[in-house]
Amino acid sequence: MSADEANRNKIDTTVKEKPAYVEDIWRNRAVKWNFSRFLVLIISLLAIGLSIFHIYTAGFGTLPSWQQRSIHVLWAMLLIFLLFPFRKGKDFGILDILVVLLTLATSFYMITEAEAILSRQGNISAADTVFGTLFIVLVLEATRRTNGILMASVGIFFLVYTMFGQYFPGALAHPGIRYEKMVDHMFSGTLGIFSAPVYVSSTVLILFVIFGAFLIRSGGGQFFTDAAFGLLGNKTGGPALSSVGSSALVATITGNGAANAAITGSFTIPLMKKLGYSKRFSAAVEAVASQGGQIMPPILGASVFIMAETIGIPYIQLALFALIPAVIYFFIAGMVVYFHAKRLKMAGIPREQLPDFRKVLLKQGYLFLPIILIIALMVYGYSPMKAGFYATIATILLSWIRKATRMNLLDILAALENGTRNALAVVAACATAGIIVGSVSLTGLGITFSRFVIDVAGQNLLLLLLLVAIASIIMGMGMPTVSAYVILAVLGAPALIELGVNVVAAHFFVFYFGVLSGLTPPVAITAYTTAGISGSDPLKTAFYAMKIGLGGFFVPFIFAYNPVLLMQEGSPLEIAIATGSALISCAFFAAALEGYLFSELGALKRLLSMGGAILLVTPGFLGDIIGLALVIGLVVWQWRIRTDDTVEEKQIIR
Repeated sequence: MSADEANRNKIDTTVKEKPAYVEDIWRNRAVKWNFSRFLVLIISLLAIGLSIFHIYTAGFGTLPSWQQRSIHVLWAMLLIFLLFPFRKGKDFGILDILVVLLTLATSFYMITEAEAILSRQGNISAADTVFGTLFIVLVLEATRRTNGILMASVGIFFLVYTMFGQYFPGALAHPGIRYEKMVDHMFSGTLGIFSAPVYVSSTVLILFVIFGAFLIRSGGGQFFTDAAFGLLGNKTGGPALSSVGSSALVATITGNGAANAAITGSFTIPLMKKLGYSKRFSAAVEAVASQGGQIMPPILGASVFIMAETIGIPYIQLALFALIPAVIYFFIAGMVVYFHAKRLKMAGIPREQLPDFRKVLLKQGYLFLPIILIIALMVYGYSPMKAGFYATIATILLSWIRKATRMNLLDILAALENGTRNALAVVAACATAGIIVGSVSLTGLGITFSRFVIDVAGQNLLLLLLLVAIASIIMGMGMPTVSAYVILAVLGAPALIELGVNVVAAHFFVFYFGVLSGLTPPVAITAYTTAGISGSDPLKTAFYAMKIGLGGFFVPFIFAYNPVLLMQEGSPLEIAIATGSALISCAFFAAALEGYLFSELGALKRLLSMGGAILLVTPGFLGDIIGLALVIGLVVWQWRIRTDDTVEEKQIIR
């Protein structure tokens, strides 16, 4: 094939990002101005302004806690009410104008009266009660518009529980809290809405979302994608394996499964379909990879920042602890894809149609340096906020190395706008999560719930893990991972810790299932996003994604029983042995799921493969020996069958 033909046949791996409003305004600046265009300009300026506010406070010092957090939430809510109409799909109307005016009035009161509000904490005035009530209602409405009715309903339920606890049954009952005291707790201090979730959101989380927007705008997302396709694209199952790799890398900087699926899925899914993969399989692979990006270091999803604040362990240490389970998750997904391709005899993409991996590294490898900088700064002792600030500045400067990635003023403004807009749903979710945290601290629900589930489980750890896993998936349905994690961190994790689960393992357990709820029907947001791109049935896609990602549901149980995989309670040798055992287990787990090892696996062989996989990760020396014997026996059995089949084929040919 000639060079021209090779270029014509090149696989298009272009990462397409939705244009920012500021770009549309600039490109269409000759268009006649009307109310809609004026509104778009206001939204763009507000979004850019919020990003600049957070970059400035990260670099030069934050405001006092309550002021920083309140400005963060109020500014985000104003943007939400301008961007998301009262009724989805409708135009900006009278009701939206009313809500915006109420938000402005509340903002004026809270900003001008900040010191007075704090001084009256515990003895709030009538005006505080009125504006506090209005603020709580606005938070719930902003959450409904961005995260759906389910998340807002959870917030309302906890408010009702706080005030009317005396009407709840059994152990869940409490004396009830006066309305003014409830508003005071939620609004006036930093124990309710402005508690840990909003603290993290207003300092670290939004900054990393802004950083992600700059990294994608500078070409970082394209670099990750080209590198993944250049490295894996020509292998068996290459397109799907490349999808797993590129989606994992891009999702680790977006921190959002559904958003990542929309970015990378727009080209990985059509490519997989073009090369012979079914619609359902293509969508399911992308969903599993995109959702799993939230568990992949170094950046992970937003929840880990809150986890660091909750359990008092530096974020960079949690990122290190998350490494082995994340590798295991993607290893299982990759092996399922590989065995699927082998079973269907599907080849990879010809190398001449793929990006050249070495050239990609040489030309664009510098785009990975900001992530290395984040890790280095946090290891050296800088806060995540400072690390995010310097990494954002470094991303802009590094983009100027080559003309193809150079960010101009319009690119910088677009990244600032997209950073804020990408963070809005999480800010609203964190504010409602603050209502939940406030309710739990005010009523003592955390201790009550822990005792309740322990009593139901009867001190049986496996049963408790299953109960918490089911609760995690149910809680996570239709919610951002950060919201699901906050609820489960205050309700489920303490119960696990009380029955002897390592603290880090307990929090990662509920975090993992909060992430995986994005794949589980009936509200599998990420799977439904990829199904829309591929044209497959959403529910069938979600169930197939669960099959491909089943190892992800398996991993949390492994580290709950064996925290060595989280680098807890073990020597380097024990960690290495446990990791090797887990990876072997995962390979046979994937073989059992797909029904293929070296050739097709019948029912008995699949059972042996699954049994060996489970025994290899079950604590205890005897289980490891039996599991190893089963998988070795299966390999020998399969290899002999394959050898016999090869001999027969040669004899037939002769």
